Amino acid sequence: MGQPLAQKRVTLPGPFPVGRYAKTLRDELRKRARVQLIGEVTGLRRTPKQAYFELRDSEGAVPCTIWADELDRLGLPEGALRDGAEFVAAGGPDYFIGSQASSPAFSFRVTQLRPAGEGDLLARLQALRKQLRSEGLFELQGRLARPLLPKTIGVVTAETGAARRDLVAGLERRGWRGTLIWGFAPVQDRHAAPAIAAAIQGLAARPEVDAIVVTRGGGSLADLWAFCDETLCRTVAMLRVPVISAVGHERDSTLIDDVAAVACSTPTHAADAAVPLDVDAARDSLGRCAATLRRAAGGAVAARTPHLVSLARGPGRALQRERVGLNQRTREIRAASERGIAERLGFQRRVATVVLERALRRAVGPDLEQRREALRRAAVALRAHEPERTLERGYALVEASDGEPLTSAAEARAAERISLRFADGRVRARTEHPTES
Repeated sequence: MGQPLAQKRVTLPGPFPVGRYAKTLRDELRKRARVQLIGEVTGLRRTPKQAYFELRDSEGAVPCTIWADELDRLGLPEGALRDGAEFVAAGGPDYFIGSQASSPAFSFRVTQLRPAGEGDLLARLQALRKQLRSEGLFELQGRLARPLLPKTIGVVTAETGAARRDLVAGLERRGWRGTLIWGFAPVQDRHAAPAIAAAIQGLAARPEVDAIVVTRGGGSLADLWAFCDETLCRTVAMLRVPVISAVGHERDSTLIDDVAAVACSTPTHAADAAVPLDVDAARDSLGRCAATLRRAAGGAVAARTPHLVSLARGPGRALQRERVGLNQRTREIRAASERGIAERLGFQRRVATVVLERALRRAVGPDLEQRREALRRAAVALRAHEPERTLERGYALVEASDGEPLTSAAEARAAERISLRFADGRVRARTEHPTES
């Protein structure tokens, strides 16, 4: 088991008197290199001996002090050193060791103080731009898809000003008839960044908003510094809605331009970026295409009507062919059926005849042969008395013109025209009456 807590003691130098340590701390801080700080003055108060204030930016603050006589020697304009002003302070860290009647305090002892110029702001802007670029915040908005024809556009700008009028005029020139949702915010004050960020976030929270335009007119970098605020730029970079920046003029460059999806030089240019599709031109093009399609459709209908008519008749003709073929097959089937029935009936008759003959044979027996022999003899006798046999022996048969036989001379004289039939043919004759002597 470990030792009790009371026995775990660390051996350190000392103890030293606190006053001596405070002086050593002050001396060490005063040895540090002199530097320049840039920030916004806040909490300014003056006493006969010193002026106290803080220099702040978005990342932190440092308490500052300057002797009153040194401040007077700087010759700053009346009211220049005030809360909200951007200043550059030169000096170094210092420590007031305090006494029995006063408290100790750390401060940045200022020896030089001047209002921040554009050069200072640009240096600060470049450092912040480098930091945001290294974090990849410049690419996020550029990856968002922007609709060709948004239905609803949010706008963050001042309620009055030329930027608002120019943006509306640019949208009207493009023939856009969507919905504008205004997020009015101060755009001039150095403290306007939180209000601008809140307006942008409010618009982005509305699901119908397809894009957001942030715009204002030109000015100095100090005037536009709210649009370089780090918190505002991080807010814009993380939005789900594409942001179009149109802050200042062409020569102006703010940090919001770097993080926005599109950076425009003017509000008119922002209108073109917010609505990439020229609605009037697209409407005219669509009308021309529609007219071309109507003409092409009319020509195609006229050209294909005969073919369509022939195709429409095709089913009827095909049906007729099928009907004729079906009738032919029906007749063939009927004929085949009748032939089959006739063949089966003939076969059945032959079978019945054979069966009957056999049955008759079995039933009649020898009598049948005797009757057949009697029939043969009767047939021979009958043939012997046929006229043709008599004709073959040289006789002739006298017949009338209608073929009836004449059996007497009186009938022959009455007929006048007679026919003599011999075995090998006929001879026509006329009877003559004998004259009386």
